[in-house]
Amino acid sequence: MEGSMKNMCLLGLLLALVIAGLGEVNGARECGSADPNMEAFKLAPCASAAQDENASVSGSCCAAVRKLGQNPKCLCAVMLSRTAKSSGVKPEIAMTIPKRCNIADRPVGYQCGAYTLP
Repeated sequence: MEGSMKNMCLLGLLLALVIAGLGEVNGARECGSADPNMEAFKLAPCASAAQDENASVSGSCCAAVRKLGQNPKCLCAVMLSRTAKSSGVKPEIAMTIPKRCNIADRPVGYQCGAYTLP
């Protein structure tokens, strides 16, 4: 009985790890082989602009958003990532950064979770 319980616990742990791993692989598809949580670090210059809609947006932030914005799915995944959320990013404000940067070819109207890029 004890061995059976130990095996069930081990099976449960392995199943949890597999499910967690699949989630990471699924999330990585939006940014190719890159993990959106890691890509979020590239938007560090946007930290204040992603928390306050009245904050100025730096040139380095706009450059990073312009580069990530070439793939709207990736930009969306990054803005909604755990890393962004834990950094205090407010998605409804972060979504305004491409417009605030005056990026002409930004994906206007792109649906990003519950948000739409203006």
